[in-house]
Amino acid sequence: MDKAALETNAAAMIAPGKGILAADESSGTIKKRFDKIGLESTFESRRAYRELLFTAPGAEKHISGAILYDETIRQKASDGRPFPELLLARGILPGIKVDAGAKALAGFPGETITEGLDGLRERLAEYRAIGARFAKWRAVIDIGAGIPSGFAIEANAHALARYAALCQEAAIVPIVEPEVLMDGEHGVERCEEVTDRVLTAVFSALFMHRVHLEGIVLKPNMVIAGKKCKQRAAPQQVADATLRCLRRRVPAAVPGIAFLSGGQSEEEATQHLSLMNRAGDLPWQLSFSYGRALQQSTLEAWRGEASKVTAAQKTFLRRAHLCGLARNGSYEATMEQAAA
Repeated sequence: MDKAALETNAAAMIAPGKGILAADESSGTIKKRFDKIGLESTFESRRAYRELLFTAPGAEKHISGAILYDETIRQKASDGRPFPELLLARGILPGIKVDAGAKALAGFPGETITEGLDGLRERLAEYRAIGARFAKWRAVIDIGAGIPSGFAIEANAHALARYAALCQEAAIVPIVEPEVLMDGEHGVERCEEVTDRVLTAVFSALFMHRVHLEGIVLKPNMVIAGKKCKQRAAPQQVADATLRCLRRRVPAAVPGIAFLSGGQSEEEATQHLSLMNRAGDLPWQLSFSYGRALQQSTLEAWRGEASKVTAAQKTFLRRAHLCGLARNGSYEATMEQAAA
């Protein structure tokens, strides 16, 4: 394990003013996104969309890394350059989603376990040769009647730790993503309780697997009420509950936390991040690793039309700029209108 190289890349991923673009939607997920704008999902339309994002002028000012899907990391830009090469040339680290998705956990109705450990060592070696400098594995924890069970939390934490150890062996920085879903009717207090349990289990497993914490990036959910909850938490309440949970459970050795947006709107995800960064005196960098919260307005501006690529790139850069401001706590909701 080259600890110095891992630490260098981890630090680059959570550099001040920057965050990670999650462009690792599976073919099924991106089809759903394209369906909403009336665009057929094909190999070429997916390639063209990712090229739009990766070549946006000035994106490297706000984007430190891009998580790719297996198809995407093998694709090329219009000028013939492989996407990983294009990104590295711009100072954006290429990453790769390596899990095989959340599948039903046998014997535990309503709960899942993320699969993909079989053959992972070999796949990581191939991805590293292609250009990947970091990877991502997502564990999914749902909240409902009687769930999550302790076993489901422990099983997913163990898989995350196994994955992280294999990544570091391959000189790849692991993004450790334990996501407590915001589906359901639970309130912010219940989300905080479950997130606390999940982070406790994850870091216990990482320690047991001898994962070098200085060479990882944590990608957790924010502590937020479920979508069906009638009582919505105020932005400051979300920020306070999330920081309280992180301060309890995340070691200071971890260099950075790059939040997932988890179904929040672009504005919500940006505001929550900004409020947390205003707290100051934090042992880790607080950054973003957003998918929809960076891309939704960009997709709507593009709609698969070549004539709208420039306008869509400007929309993407505006969103990335606002997220970059949230990295140091200087984002204000009033900036949304000014930036439009």
